[in-house]
Amino acid sequence: MTLTPTQRRTPTSKFAALDSPSRHLALMLALTFVTGLVDSGGYLGLDKVFVGNMTGNVVVLGMGAAGADGLPVLGPALALGTFIFGAGIAGLAMRSSPAGWSPRLTAVAAVSVMLVAATAILIAVTPADSAPAIVAAALTACAMGMQAAAARKVGVADVTTVVVTSTITVWAVDMFARPSRATILNRRLAAITSILLGALVGALLVKVELWLVFAVAAGIGAVVVAAGHRAEVR
Repeated sequence: MTLTPTQRRTPTSKFAALDSPSRHLALMLALTFVTGLVDSGGYLGLDKVFVGNMTGNVVVLGMGAAGADGLPVLGPALALGTFIFGAGIAGLAMRSSPAGWSPRLTAVAAVSVMLVAATAILIAVTPADSAPAIVAAALTACAMGMQAAAARKVGVADVTTVVVTSTITVWAVDMFARPSRATILNRRLAAITSILLGALVGALLVKVELWLVFAVAAGIGAVVVAAGHRAEVR
């Protein structure tokens, strides 16, 4: 029996057949899940450092600077600085690119994935002491800054991939103002759920091996980069 082109369609081609906004949303939700993963790994395994959620880092940094017991200062400060650096460099690299997915965005996202992969390798091959932990947190925070800049260029409303506070706010306002299926079950709830599930999976992986958190995150990120480039770049 000869298969028609529709019957032979692979998962990749099915993804490419989606309209561009749907593809972008799926890709950004996957990266939001990645943020949940690495933030869980950073907080639980890298001395209470948020590598994606910089609001949390700023709060921890402030409390740590005030001398609160058990809260670090160097790790959150370094993560904040490298996140800013990563976002800034990525923004400059994509400055002349059009909105949406572009070859330069692919390059930025690929570097971000490589930094997360490097974090996994660093954690796997070095002793669990403060120096590797700080370097690992800095590498991943830089990667998340680049990811956030890339997500901003893609431009899916309410899905920044690295923070959901504003997303929760808009979701709650709309839900209370106009209660309906559309205002409850939407991309905002999907983003909130994605980062929650990422944190859950990350916490479970930390119990096995810390490096696995970042290896899985890098693997998902690589799939996102490949799928996005193949579907979006002509």
